[in-house]
Amino acid sequence: MSELFRIENGALVRAARSMLANEVMIQDWVRDNLGLVGINGVIIGREVTIANRGRIDLLAMDKDGSLIIIELKRDRTPREIVAQVLDCASWVVSLSTRDVHALCLEKTGRTLDEVYRERFSVPPPRHAQRLAPDDDRRRQDGRDDHAHHRIPVRGARRRHQRRLLQWLSTDTLLEQEEVAERATRNTRAPWSGYWYLTAGAESDVPWEDLRRHGYVVASGGKWYSDGLARLSVGDRVFFYQKNTGYLGHGVVRSEMQPADDFLIADGRRLIEAVPRGYFTEFGDDPEKRAYVIGIDWKKTVDRSNAKTYSGIFANQNIACKIYDEKTIEFLVREFGLDREGED
Repeated sequence: MSELFRIENGALVRAARSMLANEVMIQDWVRDNLGLVGINGVIIGREVTIANRGRIDLLAMDKDGSLIIIELKRDRTPREIVAQVLDCASWVVSLSTRDVHALCLEKTGRTLDEVYRERFSVPPPRHAQRLAPDDDRRRQDGRDDHAHHRIPVRGARRRHQRRLLQWLSTDTLLEQEEVAERATRNTRAPWSGYWYLTAGAESDVPWEDLRRHGYVVASGGKWYSDGLARLSVGDRVFFYQKNTGYLGHGVVRSEMQPADDFLIADGRRLIEAVPRGYFTEFGDDPEKRAYVIGIDWKKTVDRSNAKTYSGIFANQNIACKIYDEKTIEFLVREFGLDREGED
């Protein structure tokens, strides 16, 4: 159990706990800073009323396009609240993409695209932009498949403590990444062992630059560079170019570093060998500056021979794990690998 202390005359003074005046205060705080509950996302609705099922305090969307129900209580959460959350979740999983867009516009006065772009500087994920083709049909048929969704429940405690000043301490019971992992662990195939990598469009980040000098670059914000930071030396990757297809298979040879520190095979600095504006556009800004990882390409193809098919796995994230078995089977075959990733 966490405690909060103030240092006074060289001694620790425990802060006494108190109850907040009302739950609206908590809603305001969380609405303005989702990090208080460990969520990297945006608010798309507040006080969302559900017919015959109560009301959702806050409805959020994370960067992957998943909807998150946030219920806030100023004291310990009674057991029946968990049942209420699950009931609300059964409503949320029935929403079509069109419903989500309409709800965001109604509750925020702004489009989902505007709200999402303001936070992440990119458009919402494709499944948050387009209506799934069977959504309307499911409703016409009267089918309700929410029972087939595994709904993760995450708890967090926030303690309010007061003396002459007010403090708020936070304890997170499960991190957002662990919640996401638990939610999908039993609903998808095992991880293939391969990573998906992408970068900008050909007009911005030419494939031949990456291919010739053995790197992948990300710049413009932590949302991009954090993806590269997940990779370690020895990780096996497939590189995908938007609107083209998969162009290369390789192995990570050096972990993420600032672009101006990266040396290519002949010993020159990358930014000298490849004078692209995005390498220096943001200077030394630790969040927006360009970062690269080194790649030892094992097999690559020209853009005219890109490996793809309708429905192949692609993602807006710079880096993520590939779970789609059909995609992996296709790539392993097309790049001439065995299932252990060897040529």
